[in-house]
Amino acid sequence: MSTPPAQPIDGAALLDQVEAFHRRFNVFPREAAYVAVALWDAHAHLIDAFDGTARIAFLSPEPGSGKSRALEIIETLTPRAATTVNASPNALFRLVEAPEGPPTLLFDEIDTVFGPKAGDNEPVRGFLNSGYRRGGKSLRCVGDGSNQTAAWFSSFCAVAMAGLGSLPDTILTRSVIIRMRKRAPNERVEPYRRRIHEQQGHALRDELARWADTVRDQIAHAWPAMPDGVSDRPADVWEPLLAVADAAGGDWPERARAACVELIRAATENDETSLGIRLLTDLRDHVFAGADRMPTAAILERLLGMDDAPWADLDGRPLTARLLSRMLSDYVTTDNKPIKPRSIRTNSGVPKGYYAADMTDAWSRYCPPPPSPPATSATSATPQVSGTAPVADTTDVADHHRNTTAETHAPA
Repeated sequence: MSTPPAQPIDGAALLDQVEAFHRRFNVFPREAAYVAVALWDAHAHLIDAFDGTARIAFLSPEPGSGKSRALEIIETLTPRAATTVNASPNALFRLVEAPEGPPTLLFDEIDTVFGPKAGDNEPVRGFLNSGYRRGGKSLRCVGDGSNQTAAWFSSFCAVAMAGLGSLPDTILTRSVIIRMRKRAPNERVEPYRRRIHEQQGHALRDELARWADTVRDQIAHAWPAMPDGVSDRPADVWEPLLAVADAAGGDWPERARAACVELIRAATENDETSLGIRLLTDLRDHVFAGADRMPTAAILERLLGMDDAPWADLDGRPLTARLLSRMLSDYVTTDNKPIKPRSIRTNSGVPKGYYAADMTDAWSRYCPPPPSPPATSATSATPQVSGTAPVADTTDVADHHRNTTAETHAPA
């Protein structure tokens, strides 16, 4: 009597179940994080089909934000999961080289590896820096005493991390970043009981493994389309996750690309090491917003008035014209010359300012995709210009605003 063929696995429905399992125990700061984590769990089962792997990092400024719990749930859903806090580099290399296949490494307290008190952890940092791509190897000595030889060890495997603070650029730019926060009183999760829930997670893990076997060849030859504006390292990070989403079908391809754009933008906004990119992005979306030139005084007024922006307090001092010039000079125009202030003709003089045309190259190269719908234009206190019309200075615009207000409220 022949065995009936196994029923095909619905990839989209399976990812829905994985996402729902996380939602039972994890409160993530944004909906896009649930999408990314479910895709990341599935990608760990397909690591051999990719040229690179996305790291995923759960970071927060304070303890008690749910980072370790996120790793616990991932541990139940991924293949050969191994949680570590202080593993030696030699142990890590041997774990990756194990005959049963590469592990899914879960680094809790990653700040002890990269933070200011990390100490001599350079070999582990090297392991993490090199292991995001297939073929990443490190040279190590093996043997006893003086009888040692050099050997190459692979470091390519899926890695999830949790820790306080931030991470070096070499890790941040190769990771999906999820900025965790403490749960609010109205945010409730189901208590995680390992004796009960680990088995449920393992059942989903085994189903993910079976589904992965059915789509491995498809994914190995896939080149998923990237959302507009996503290229270079962010594209490398998201390529395996989007390939998983496309193979799963349903609404996952659309949700994955929306999450990709949202999380890339969020990582850029929160990354203190990319202050220059934050400046360029704020200038594009909140200051110029369609204007073609603007005096420096008006630019500073707009930047310093932005809520939730760092410009009013940079190490205890507000952004100045001199610092603005220095920061922008790190980027170049389409003519490959540093961005510098230039004279702008206004009704009351010729102050220094900046032209949007000088920044378009930097905007296209460094900034995340613009928000949708487009940002609203600057307030009436911020001079804006189109075409060849002269730029009004700040005083002219303020006077016009006062006059308009007075006319509006004058008695009929």
